[in-house]
Amino acid sequence: MGAVKTKRMPRAVRERQMLDAAVRIFGQRGYTAASMDEIAEVAGVSKPLVYLYLNSKEDLFTACIRREAAALTAAVRAGVRQDLPVEQQLWDGLRAFFAHTAEHPDGWSVLYLQARRHGEPFVSEAAAMRAEIVAFVTRLVAVAAREAHRDPDLPEREVAGLAEALVGAAESLAAWANSTPEVTAHQAASTLMNFAWSGLGNLMRGRTWTPPPERD
Repeated sequence: MGAVKTKRMPRAVRERQMLDAAVRIFGQRGYTAASMDEIAEVAGVSKPLVYLYLNSKEDLFTACIRREAAALTAAVRAGVRQDLPVEQQLWDGLRAFFAHTAEHPDGWSVLYLQARRHGEPFVSEAAAMRAEIVAFVTRLVAVAAREAHRDPDLPEREVAGLAEALVGAAESLAAWANSTPEVTAHQAASTLMNFAWSGLGNLMRGRTWTPPPERD
């Protein structure tokens, strides 16, 4: 019998198959436990071909982080129309974020859990994605607060802090929602919107919280 011939695929298609398999295995097993043998098997290719295309396990994981980060930020930006009121933009952005993380739980695990657990260069790759989303949310918060206050000098530190808090809450809530079967992406977005918009609404109306007097 002659050797079985495999159908040749364009490099981009083959590489996408490998990344799909790698995201699945890294997301479910973690970086350390994941093996290149299993990734190759799930991708339907030989292990030497994985190394030929993506060089090493570290490079493969980095490629997964970059792809999933780009997909998430693109989904959030695509979900927001900048000609709409800021409240609607924030709601649409949250819905897009939670819909994407729910539809791609392994990708979210790679970004939120695995990349942060295994040091550099993975931490920096995930941090770059997070910084882009924080900058996007900072703009929304700044526009909303400054329009309401009619005050162009609203402290940038306060705006940045609110954006960081909102993104951090979204990250934690996405991880919780993905591990809680009865919670939908829409419910998660609604929970955070209610929490965030109530606080932002008070801020924008000038009703800020002040700590009680210190007790002796």
